[in-house]
Amino acid sequence: MFRDRIDAGEQVARLVADLRDENPVVLGLPRGGVPVAAVVAQALDAPLDVIIVRKIGVPGEPEYALGALGEGGVRVLDERLVDRLRLDPLQVARVEDEERSELARRVTALRGEHPMVELSGRTALIVDDGLATGATARAASQVALARGASRVVVAVPCAPRDAALGLPEADELRSVILSEAFGAVGQFYAHFDQVSDTEVVDLLRRARES
Repeated sequence: MFRDRIDAGEQVARLVADLRDENPVVLGLPRGGVPVAAVVAQALDAPLDVIIVRKIGVPGEPEYALGALGEGGVRVLDERLVDRLRLDPLQVARVEDEERSELARRVTALRGEHPMVELSGRTALIVDDGLATGATARAASQVALARGASRVVVAVPCAPRDAALGLPEADELRSVILSEAFGAVGQFYAHFDQVSDTEVVDLLRRARES
């Protein structure tokens, strides 16, 4: 159990301390992953940035992930799940369109005029506040690879025991807790408040100025 995202970040930072010599870029997944990533970046003396992704949820059940969209046109979709749930392709397409619009809004709101930190030849250390289905982490890994990262490591406070099987694009998954009884990310936190766009922008600004 983690007190909050700061505590989670401190524990993740210890888990990835050996990556300090790999010239990593720490990439938080907004919104909740950014406070965790900020602690990790400070501990590793590494630059902090974000990879902006959006979950594609089941129509009518947005928390149930079918896949994810990422910057640069990245798209991950579990076609077998779509078939198994017998979902209407037009409904799925509408959800994708909505999430694509929100993705564009988030890119503008969170990054603004600041370009993404250069990843070519560097280790992309993708950090979230937890990993459930892995869809957003997969999309983020694809974005990092497309931007030239030589190695992708996903690091989280908590994840299901078999989570690494769902992350073929990542070279490695590291998690403080790997749980056999994973229900939701929030179950591993004493305090799991919502994170606002304003908080994310402020953390990024402070990292650039440090």
